Amino acid sequence: METTHFERAVFLSWYCAKGDCKFCYMSTQKERIKDPAKARRTIASILAEAIICKACGWKIEFLSGGYHAFSTKEIKEITKQVSKILGEKQWLNIGVLNKKEIEELLPYTKGICGTIECINPKLQKDLCPSKPIEETTKMLKICGELGLKKAITIIIGLGETLDDIVLLKEFIKNHGIDRVTFYALNPHPGTQFKQGPKTSDYIKWISETRKEFPQIEIVAGSWVNRLAEISHLLNAGADSITKFPSIKLFGTKYAQQIEEQAKKAGRLFQGTLTKMPDIDWNKEVDKLDIDAKLKEPLKQKLQQYLKAMGKNIKNN
Repeated sequence: METTHFERAVFLSWYCAKGDCKFCYMSTQKERIKDPAKARRTIASILAEAIICKACGWKIEFLSGGYHAFSTKEIKEITKQVSKILGEKQWLNIGVLNKKEIEELLPYTKGICGTIECINPKLQKDLCPSKPIEETTKMLKICGELGLKKAITIIIGLGETLDDIVLLKEFIKNHGIDRVTFYALNPHPGTQFKQGPKTSDYIKWISETRKEFPQIEIVAGSWVNRLAEISHLLNAGADSITKFPSIKLFGTKYAQQIEEQAKKAGRLFQGTLTKMPDIDWNKEVDKLDIDAKLKEPLKQKLQQYLKAMGKNIKNN
């Protein structure tokens, strides 16, 4: 039986120095967050999330953060610790990086993700005025030269048409893309967008990409109002599911629906979104090779997350 799994994007901060993508939540917060330090997550909370991901059988889609929220040195240390917990190198999605920065991050990095978002160049230029595609493609070229895998994110529902699928196919071929994460637009209050794409259009983008590139990795995002389409996304060619707030909604009817949708698509769901792992969480922290001073706040943050997850199960 084919398998599928959940991938969780681990966010490092809610700050972005660009902050002007017209569909993005961060664009609605830019005037409220002037100091990047105030929007950064603690290291303890990031590592606690990584421990939960490992225990529940979730993969980390990528470590993600807005432009210039952390220094390269800080990103390297975070990636190092997360890689130790998961037992493998990690994907990064932290904006456009230059060669020097990428080389510094190499020891713990599997690949780099470029946030293309919209493959139609005219639309992309309007929607993401501070993120020229050329800068991302330059970064992807450097990744290829350094032996890193390359990924991109594409959001469906930004005004593109199905005719633009050919542009995506050309981009994947021209830049040797190993992985594509598709998202159905989830409109944020304060942006110009009011609704996401039709399910049929979302499926079409995935199915056409799969037909053209049988070996590429495809991750599909889904939100609570779109869970019924997951089986169709998997049947269209998606390998895994992302975007769902798996800790906040762990054990709820929504989490159950994801596992049911995987079964409906004839996939064996690896890991769990509904059953608490039976492990000694403090022991998991104690065996980590990290600063001893970090272990107590890490345990506290971990218990905070676990309490919320357990409460969901009790109430459902």
